[in-house]
Amino acid sequence: MTPDLQEAGAALLERHRLSSTASSSGGASFGRLVHGLQPDFAHGVALYLDEISVSFDGFKALNALSLAIDVGELRCIIGPNGAGKTTMMDVITGKTRPDSGWAHFGSNIDLLRLREPQIVRAGICRKFQKPTVYEELSVFENLELALVDDRGVPAALLARLSAAQRERIAEILQLVHLLPEAARTAGLLSHGQKQWLEIGMLLAQAPTLLLLDEPVAGMTDEETERTAELFLSLAGRHSLVVVEHDMKFVDMLTQGHRKVTVLHEGAVLAEGTLAEVQADAQVIDVYLGR
Repeated sequence: MTPDLQEAGAALLERHRLSSTASSSGGASFGRLVHGLQPDFAHGVALYLDEISVSFDGFKALNALSLAIDVGELRCIIGPNGAGKTTMMDVITGKTRPDSGWAHFGSNIDLLRLREPQIVRAGICRKFQKPTVYEELSVFENLELALVDDRGVPAALLARLSAAQRERIAEILQLVHLLPEAARTAGLLSHGQKQWLEIGMLLAQAPTLLLLDEPVAGMTDEETERTAELFLSLAGRHSLVVVEHDMKFVDMLTQGHRKVTVLHEGAVLAEGTLAEVQADAQVIDVYLGR
């Protein structure tokens, strides 16, 4: 193994050390255990946030924010800069601890009692706006590393992939439009393709909930349309929370009927279909009318 591969593998293992291989073609994993608890989705809700408040040096980033995301739902979150969208994701993933309120995954797992790696293990994965892939490795190798198990990177990379693992990687490559690029060095991909690769790496962890921060920023129109198709294909099998400013992309995802949440000053300002929130006088005043 080359030093570069060792370094890339070690770095990716740190990020994906709790990853697990999905056992079927894209189904969300509802059987994860955290401290002996299995997330309970019997009520049909994947994520509960209730009265979450976060302050930074006197500035209230979140102000008694309450939100619920159903199992299999695709929800778009919009709002002006500073509305609290990133802080909300930080709370869900354990990066930021709120001053008050509570956050549950399913009805029984208290996210505020878990560390970031434990939240990943529970089935929540986050994608930041800027894609993070290992550019010196091939597309296939990036996904292979995302399947690393407890043997560690060196052993995993030297070991022969099982037929099931190879099939799973091929399924993900097909899903994220990268099957023809499997042998290509990741650094040679377009910006949009790098975004798809990172999404594929997250899917390799079989998440129940995907948090996606401005996923089409910098994409071409064609890449944006294909990303919308990808997310629509994932809805139902995973819950997706998409933070986005591109209203055309939001329209593609919501298809006239899915709920959109508008945040402003750390709280929910409005909820409804895209047409409903676009017609809301308060939303026009603080966001769309600017």
